[in-house]
Amino acid sequence: MQVGMQLLFQNYQGERTDEEVYRNEVHLAELAEPLGFDTVWGVEHHFFDYSMLPDNTQFLSYLAAKTSTIKLGTAAVILPWNDPLRVAEKMALLDHLSNGRAIYGMGRGLARREYNAFDIDMNTTRERFDESARMTCEALETGFIEGDGLFYKQPRTEIRPRPFKTFKDRLYAVAMSPDSVPICAELGASMMIFAQKPWEDNLAHINDYRAQYSKFHSDAPKPVVAVDFMCCDESADKAEEMAHKYMAAYYLTVIQHYEMLSDHFKDTKGYSAYGGAADMLRDAGLEAAGKGFVEINSWGTPQMILDKMDARRKIIGDFELNIMCSYSGMPYADAEAGLRLFSQKVLPELQSWGEDEARAAE
Repeated sequence: MQVGMQLLFQNYQGERTDEEVYRNEVHLAELAEPLGFDTVWGVEHHFFDYSMLPDNTQFLSYLAAKTSTIKLGTAAVILPWNDPLRVAEKMALLDHLSNGRAIYGMGRGLARREYNAFDIDMNTTRERFDESARMTCEALETGFIEGDGLFYKQPRTEIRPRPFKTFKDRLYAVAMSPDSVPICAELGASMMIFAQKPWEDNLAHINDYRAQYSKFHSDAPKPVVAVDFMCCDESADKAEEMAHKYMAAYYLTVIQHYEMLSDHFKDTKGYSAYGGAADMLRDAGLEAAGKGFVEINSWGTPQMILDKMDARRKIIGDFELNIMCSYSGMPYADAEAGLRLFSQKVLPELQSWGEDEARAAE
């Protein structure tokens, strides 16, 4: 089982200076390799305290020089916000700088206020993403990018430096809504989903990805990637207290940043799956919704977390895991302590899952 650490760079309610956030988040990122994680991931967000990482390839290039073995993943490059030519160039460059350790993760983006700042109509994002994803993935295989779609008119152009090696089996795509599944499957990408609802409720979505993947490819579908918020402590009571404080607070920032209580998704092309979110949140109440979010994510003693992961595996099958350990103003000392405990008592066990099956298949 592959386990990664994902960085959010959240300045919760502007309580810290941006310098303090960056100093501490980068410190946590630099711990990922010595603590034994398989991959370190960086998000892409702009303009707001919710998350301040406007260029994850630049961040990962810094980490490439600080590390030697860990993989470096974008979670994700939001394709409609970026020119496909520049995305292909940056990913190829990151792969050279890291000696082939780059992981290309793609996303479509959900925040209207970020799209407004870029002056991009959200009704066009499905087509923009699909065009750009096909163009950039092809460019990273062939060394040439071209396009004649509705949004990207790109003359055939060579990528230099040329791609370091194939990106097959190094492609990931966020697919939280049903209409994101087909392109994810077509590209042969691993599907990334955030822990936002009970895993039983995710199973149909995951099986749809697996079925569509099999239409395009002869190999087995890739394990899905679950992105969890993590809180680990030797004391179950303390872990629960921290989870309900910080994870619930994070969920409120999601509602604010993405305007989840607004009805605008109902009238936005390509986002109909989010259209009922406002109604459901109003019906459930924010407090109950926050508690539900906490229960779905990864918190507790090391054994409690392992038990939750085992229960999840029995529901959805093998999966990869990305954990976020720093969010919502959690003291950095607590975030690092939880990260270290997780890496010592949870990570090795998770990484061993599937080894017997892999050896049997050899």
